Amino acid sequence: MILTLASQSYGKRVTWLTVISNQRFLVALLALLLAVALDSHSRAENKPNIVVFLTDDLGLLDSEPYGATDVRTPNMKQLAEVGMTFTHAFVASPSCAPSRAALLTGLMPARNGAEANHSFKRDDVPSLTENLRALGYELAAFGKVAHGKDAVRHRFDKISPKHDQATIREYLKSRDVTQPLCLFVGTHDPHVPWPTMDGYDPTQALLPPTFIDTPLTREFRAKYYADVTRADRDLGEVRELAAEFLGEDSLFIFSSDHGAQWPFGKWNLYDSGIRVPLIVSWPGRVGLGSQSQAMVQWIDVLPTLIEAAGGDVPVTIDGRSFLSNFQSENGQHRDVVFTTHSGDGAMNVYPIRSIRTRDWKLIWNLHPEFAYTTHIDKALAKDGGRYWISWYEAAKNSPSARAIVDRYHRRPQFELYDLQNDPFETVNLIESPEHVERIRELKGRLESWMAKQDDQRTVFAEPRLLSDPESTLPGKNSNAN
Repeated sequence: MILTLASQSYGKRVTWLTVISNQRFLVALLALLLAVALDSHSRAENKPNIVVFLTDDLGLLDSEPYGATDVRTPNMKQLAEVGMTFTHAFVASPSCAPSRAALLTGLMPARNGAEANHSFKRDDVPSLTENLRALGYELAAFGKVAHGKDAVRHRFDKISPKHDQATIREYLKSRDVTQPLCLFVGTHDPHVPWPTMDGYDPTQALLPPTFIDTPLTREFRAKYYADVTRADRDLGEVRELAAEFLGEDSLFIFSSDHGAQWPFGKWNLYDSGIRVPLIVSWPGRVGLGSQSQAMVQWIDVLPTLIEAAGGDVPVTIDGRSFLSNFQSENGQHRDVVFTTHSGDGAMNVYPIRSIRTRDWKLIWNLHPEFAYTTHIDKALAKDGGRYWISWYEAAKNSPSARAIVDRYHRRPQFELYDLQNDPFETVNLIESPEHVERIRELKGRLESWMAKQDDQRTVFAEPRLLSDPESTLPGKNSNAN
C-alpha cells in the first residue's frame, strides 16, 4: 500500500515535473521567438534607405571634387564635403551597356554576357537586385539606370524612363514608407548631344594634353561643361528629394558609367575612359570630407549595398564589398583592376583588355591591324564630334596634331604606362628594356585573368582595317547598319 501510494505519488511528481518542464520550455521558446522577432524588427529598422545617382559619360577630372576649376558642379562639391570621395574608382567597361550590366550583376562582361555595347546580360545571370529584394527592399529605377529597356531584366519594382523631380516626388509620396527603399536614378547628361554653351566661355576651358586646341574643340568643350552642370543640377534635386522623403541618414552614392565621349575617353581603356567619380555619403558611417585612395570597381558597388543592408554577398561573383573602407581613409581594397572593351556596333570595332595596378597599366589591343574608330570621327555632327574635322585639318600642317590623330587611329598591340609620372598616358614604355620583367608579369596576370573569365576575345562586328586608306577618313561610315 505504501509502495503503491509512493508509486502514485512519484507518478504525480513526474507528471508535475513534466508540466513544469514543458512550461519552462514554452517560456524559453517564447522568449527565443520574441528575441528573434525583436532582432528582425531591429535589423529591418536599421536597414538604410539607399540612393544611387548615375551620370552618363562624365569624366573623372571634369568636376570640382576632382580638381576641375573650369566647370561648375556645386552639388558634387557639396556631396564630397559631407561624404567620402574615392579617387581610384573604375568601371568594368567604358561603354554604357557593359558598364551598367556589370554594376547590376557584380560580374565582369564576359561572365554576365553583356560585352559589346547595346547588349544585355544573359537570362541565366541573376541580378544583385534580387539580394536586396530578399532583404526586404523595394527597388525603383528612374531614368537611365540599366541600358535601354534592360531595367526589366534586373527586376526593379518600379521603372520609369523619366528622372525629373516631379516624377520621382510623386512616387516617393505614394510608396509604403515602412519598407526600405533602394532608389536608382540615372540622368542622360552629359551624354551627347551637347546643345548649348549655357554661360560657359570656350576660351576659358582647360584642355587635356591629349586634345588638339582648335576653336571648335573649345566650343564643344564649353557645351560639354554645360551638360555636366545640368547633371550636377539633377544630382542636387535627387539629394533634396532623398532628404525630404527618405531621411537624412540615407546611404547615398554618386558615380558615372564611364568617361566622357572625347578622343581617348569613352570606348578606351585609358584612365579617361575607365576611371570615374565615386562619392559616398552616409551620416554617422562616413567621415565628412573624407577621401579614400582604395582601388574599387563598379562590380563592387552592389555587394557593398548588400552588406550595408545586413545581407550576405554571393561568393560566386567578381565584385566584393568595400563597406569597411567607409570607416578608413587609409583602407585598401584591390591591388589590381581589370577592364575590357569589346566594341560599339559598326562605329567602334576594336576589342581591348587591360590590367591596372596603382602605378602601372598594361593595355592589350587584341587586333592592332584594325583601325580604331568611334562615333566621334564617323558620326561627326550627329554625335557631337564635329570638332573632329578641325583636328583632321590641323593634322595636315601640324606634326603634333598629326601625332595625336595618328595615335587615335593606330594602336600598337601592347601599351605600358607609368601612371605616377604620366597620368594622361601619353608615353608608351612597351619597348623600354628596363620594364621587360614588369611587362612579362602584367601580361601573365592579364592572360590568366582572361582565361578564368572565359574571355573568348570575340569581334562583334566587321572591322575597318588600317590597310584600307578610307578607314581613317572622317565620316566614312561604310560599315554602318
